[in-house]
Amino acid sequence: MKVAIMQPTYLPWSGYFNMIHQADLFIFLDDVQFAKRSWQQRNRIMLSGSEHFLSVPVQCKGKREQLIWEVLVDDSQQWREKHVNTLAHAYRKHPFGAEAIAPVTDALAGCGAGLAELNITIISAFCSRFGITTPFRRSSDLAVHGKKSEHLLALCREVGATTYLSARGSREYIEEEQVFSGTTVDVAYHDYHPSPYPQRGAAEFVPYLSIVDVVANLGFGPAGKLVRGAADALSA
Repeated sequence: MKVAIMQPTYLPWSGYFNMIHQADLFIFLDDVQFAKRSWQQRNRIMLSGSEHFLSVPVQCKGKREQLIWEVLVDDSQQWREKHVNTLAHAYRKHPFGAEAIAPVTDALAGCGAGLAELNITIISAFCSRFGITTPFRRSSDLAVHGKKSEHLLALCREVGATTYLSARGSREYIEEEQVFSGTTVDVAYHDYHPSPYPQRGAAEFVPYLSIVDVVANLGFGPAGKLVRGAADALSA
């Protein structure tokens, strides 16, 4: 069984969904330390022809170091309405803008104060529309311990993984720590290069934007094919 493990990201890029698609089980790594100004609370969209960050404000009271599942959004700021309005302004003239924004709008209206819960709700909604049926678990529900590679290996063992599908950016520390060496869990590195797509309003194609940009330009059908790595994604 191939297992992928990633922190829950706000409005992630297409490669995040491709990793989910490639896995037999996807674990949201929500029991590690939260890092401010990370992808857990922000991402990039296209606004008036330029890259623009949407950032979720979080509460910094209480514990100095918080695990991701403990982080609460800061609703003393009117950020939810602002994000909806910014997305609407950015994509209202795109061919599939309304349907791209809908899952985000629903999540922002229906989710409580937990940042991880918000991110997972949005990711789940897009997966459903893409027809991606990979089951999800949360690492905080599995209650295993260890740091970095040791934690990842413990999670893999807990769910019976035979292959750990890792983000390519983690390769250096995984190979340096050698925790997986000599175990029954093989390590594979995620390899995904998104195809350029017609990107309304951009002078040149800008890669790695939020999945919202992909769907707003292509619609869920072709965007789903692009996410899955299909060669005919843009001809659908």
